[in-house]
Amino acid sequence: MSNKKHSVKVMIGGEEYAVRSDLPPEYTREVAAYVDQALKKVLSQGSMVETHKAAILAALDITNELFQSRTSEREVAARIAALADDFAKMVPPGKRKNVSGQPSAIG
Repeated sequence: MSNKKHSVKVMIGGEEYAVRSDLPPEYTREVAAYVDQALKKVLSQGSMVETHKAAILAALDITNELFQSRTSEREVAARIAALADDFAKMVPPGKRKNVSGQPSAIG
């Protein structure tokens, strides 16, 4: 990743923001568009007129998505680890490798 800061103009909630980031400008625009869509979704669900409150609810929705994704990632990692363990048990003892990648001395 580059240390060069990019200044990118984005629209969120009908307002323009200049975002400085060392991330690629296209990525920054994509993130801002996601936040804008989340804000529009919240605003479309009711008669809320205070944008800052809608922004907080949008942030809660996005954070919920993040937490669910992390939980799913941990579940997938646990399933992969269990499958790897099951697979390792199927490999003949002489063909197994220890953590260093060397054949196991135990057999």
